[in-house]
Amino acid sequence: MSDTAPTLPELIDMQIRANGPMSVATYMGLCLTHPTKGYYRGADPLGAAGDFVTAPEISQMFGELIGFFFVNLWQQMGSPKAFTLLELGPGRGTLMADLLRVACRAEGFRDALDLRMFETNPTLIAEQNARLEPYGPHWIDSFEKVGDGPLLVVANEFFDALPIRQFVRMAGGWHERMVGLSEGRRSFGLNPTPIPVSAMPEAVADAEINAVYEVGLANGEVMKRLAAIASTQGGAILAVDYGYGRTQTGETLQGVRRHAYTDVLDAPGEVDLSAHVDFEALGNVATAAGLAVQPLATQGQFLTRLGITERSKALSVANPGSADSIAAAKSRLTAPEQMGNLFKAFCAHSPGLQPMGFE
Repeated sequence: MSDTAPTLPELIDMQIRANGPMSVATYMGLCLTHPTKGYYRGADPLGAAGDFVTAPEISQMFGELIGFFFVNLWQQMGSPKAFTLLELGPGRGTLMADLLRVACRAEGFRDALDLRMFETNPTLIAEQNARLEPYGPHWIDSFEKVGDGPLLVVANEFFDALPIRQFVRMAGGWHERMVGLSEGRRSFGLNPTPIPVSAMPEAVADAEINAVYEVGLANGEVMKRLAAIASTQGGAILAVDYGYGRTQTGETLQGVRRHAYTDVLDAPGEVDLSAHVDFEALGNVATAAGLAVQPLATQGQFLTRLGITERSKALSVANPGSADSIAAAKSRLTAPEQMGNLFKAFCAHSPGLQPMGFE
């Protein structure tokens, strides 16, 4: 008898055999955050040697402009003597390092700062600490572990990685999509018990047969908890991610491995799984908690309004040998055919604040 512990694919298949098909949300959760074998518990997934590249890794301009964004909000709040800056899924700490390099030039900002990081990957925590140690960061596993002052939150490509449920419209109503086994291989199927059309949002009431509706319950729960704190203590939540501005049908669940798309059911724990964010649903949760929500902006609009054109020119003047790469990075972040339109900027905040970068 072997003492070798089962792999994550084996654990998932064993669970399906024991309990029957699992929801897409359960499958995503196991793949991404299983305590010992999940994707985000493993090595560094970022960069050329990993599976994907995020905006902060493309150019320092991204984090610098967001630093300017948060300094402006902090000053609008009267420059409080104590506040929490929280990043969700901080990657290597690149975004926060660039952000704070700019923000801490504002008098009083660094002294008032309580830096918190929501992260579970030990490899990434070590990288974050290496970059951010001078700022005294603290890592948290619960949103309740923040101070009593205003709360400023930044989340870049965080909400897309939270589990979603999928429902498929059939003649008799909506059926939840499940992950099961067919001839020994993981495959998609439908829960035979229908959910009435009346139980679904009005936005998808007229959906065609075979239409897919994705629900980010985990997204909503995260936003609900953070919005409750920001509503009580003051603050703002900035999320930059790919997604859509109105609740709609459409299948967006995808798997990425080594910078290429791959089957989401293959190699659990070794593939980055994500889905587009329903920003209207997030906004509704934030509004219900008492926050104001800005009109959604594309990443290109947001960065342009914050001054990326001027910043890129200044960097090019200071580093003439890098002018071409600076221009290429700006284009990658803002051009409609690159990241400019696919990614959106979302901001929920205390009533009365006027976040920069939005209409």
